[in-house]
Amino acid sequence: MHLFLLIAGSLLFSICHSYAQELEIQRSVIAEGTAEFDWTQARTVFVPGEDGLFLTTMSQTSKIGSHGYHDVYMTVSRDGGRTWTTPEVVPALKRVRRADDYEVVAGDIWPHWHAESGKVLLTGKTFHFAGGTRENYLREEVFYAVMDPETLECGPLRTLSLPDVDHGGSPFVAPNAGCHQVVLLPNGDVLLPIRYQKNAQQRIYTTMVARCGFDGETLTYREHGSEHTLNKGRGLYEPSVTLFRDQAFLTMRADHGAFVSRSDNGIRFTAEIPWMFDDGTPLGSYNTQQHWMTVGDKLYLVYTRPGAQNDHIMRHRAPLFVAEVDPERLVAIRSTEQVLVPENAATLGNSGVCQIHANESWVTVAEGLIRLGARKGENNKVFLVKVARP
Repeated sequence: MHLFLLIAGSLLFSICHSYAQELEIQRSVIAEGTAEFDWTQARTVFVPGEDGLFLTTMSQTSKIGSHGYHDVYMTVSRDGGRTWTTPEVVPALKRVRRADDYEVVAGDIWPHWHAESGKVLLTGKTFHFAGGTRENYLREEVFYAVMDPETLECGPLRTLSLPDVDHGGSPFVAPNAGCHQVVLLPNGDVLLPIRYQKNAQQRIYTTMVARCGFDGETLTYREHGSEHTLNKGRGLYEPSVTLFRDQAFLTMRADHGAFVSRSDNGIRFTAEIPWMFDDGTPLGSYNTQQHWMTVGDKLYLVYTRPGAQNDHIMRHRAPLFVAEVDPERLVAIRSTEQVLVPENAATLGNSGVCQIHANESWVTVAEGLIRLGARKGENNKVFLVKVARP
């Protein structure tokens, strides 16, 4: 059946500052790190109901090193994001040492409200540390877990089973869904972007979108569509997918840039093209993720880029920008670009987006690499950014 038959109705630094800001942006801080740990990979899910539940997951992360992920925590708001509970560990997702002397923990998590089952589905990846210190990325897996929004109890770390080989006959080596924005369909199916290697000798990633079933307990692979990669750097990875009007859109990270594609059925996408502004200049986002946001009847992209007096920021991962996307031309409209979170001597590359209702979405993002800039010694902050149409 055609995918979309299932869908029920389914400042700026370099341009004119006189442009009327079309999005209302409200920022607040919902958590701060400690002297020992930062909060990273913070993302929010909205569970509708009489009062509404807002739940943000985040990883307790060592300040030294790039992937020092420890236990997963959560913080909760029941008053529309005005106040948040003190972050508490999720017992089922604590970092554990296994019999083979590897320490394993879920990370790069994105929580989603699965309306069909009434559960919160967490997706991401597993991190594996030999002897508790040496990361082995070849052991990565697609992580998921299921949380009951009424009790806030989370089930155990689980992994998605994939076929033995992809469409070209290559194995799925180190597949994961870390930081990947997914689509939950009204019939309960999940469009889950996954990246993987075709062999263990070359860390070149291929991106695909898998259609999965979810019954409220188990996530099951059903099929996947086109496979996308580049013979440059680490290929295409950290994909995010969204639905807008009658099409699906896929954005993908590359070491040297960012790429976009579209689909009529949610899994088979057109050949990727570089992200550009509508004036023909490159978007500039590179070596970090981008995500989708829908507000009102418009599609937006959340991203970072150079050219914003930010050469002192690692990989130019701040400020965090948003711009409207022209879905026909697959370009970002430069005149609509706004700053979601200003640059403040910290990276802002690992964000998450949650749609609250038709005219409002939230972006959650944790500051990174505080120790490398002018704010060395400070605790990092987790920002909640409410984005709405006036």
